[in-house]
Amino acid sequence: MTVMQTGSRARSMRAPMAVAAAGLGAATLLYLRDPHRAGAYGFCPFHVLTGWWCPGCGGLRAVNDLTHGDLIGSLSSNVLILPLVLVLAVAWMRWLRRRWGGVDDRMIVLGRSATIAILVLSAVFTVVRNTPWGAVLAPT
Repeated sequence: MTVMQTGSRARSMRAPMAVAAAGLGAATLLYLRDPHRAGAYGFCPFHVLTGWWCPGCGGLRAVNDLTHGDLIGSLSSNVLILPLVLVLAVAWMRWLRRRWGGVDDRMIVLGRSATIAILVLSAVFTVVRNTPWGAVLAPT
């Protein structure tokens, strides 16, 4: 983490604004083009090869549902997407504030334990959603 020189605030805001533009562009695309139609965005290679739902399966449908204000539909497509979107939104706002304050850093930096926790959560979620007793977590 480095402190920026005076006068470079506009330059420091480029990365957060680019991330915001990309996120809004993706959300707009998912709002306008419905991923609930089979094959609308192609197919998940993991699902095609294994027959299992990966941790991201249903993610596009979940974001589409969020853009239409359907929280229950979003959760039924992929229960991890709503918390992920909220975490990313908070991380982006904190990043924007740090950049505005003159700190030149990245949006998210994960340590080793956080990375391991996310990988374990993803693996457990994948296994559970592909079992009969976890079928409620499979995308709808």
